[in-house]
Amino acid sequence: MSHYMDQKEFAAAEQEAPESSTAVTVQLSRPVTYEGTVYSELSFDWDKLTGEDSLSIENELQTQGRLVVAPTFSGEYLVRMAARACTAKIGQDLIRALPISDYNRIRSAARSFLLRSES
Repeated sequence: MSHYMDQKEFAAAEQEAPESSTAVTVQLSRPVTYEGTVYSELSFDWDKLTGEDSLSIENELQTQGRLVVAPTFSGEYLVRMAARACTAKIGQDLIRALPISDYNRIRSAARSFLLRSES
């Protein structure tokens, strides 16, 4: 992918980033059970994340041989970030197992938060 395309993709994503609070609740398309608890929605508090969370996510991915160049566009990074920001005790495996529509809404919320915080 060219440098021009990277800038174009970033600009498009930045325009889609809603101006909202740093907490968001995503209604799931159908309830899911995770470790004995049924969830019909998941809430995320992006403000509870720290620089240490970001570094830990990057280190986790590096130990798996995955390089994160732009966290804003890395599904692997975003899903781990969302799991850490979730107000319920879940793992990134739950988010990965969701229907793609729910996964995409959560990933988009995480991306929007990162884009807002980079401004």
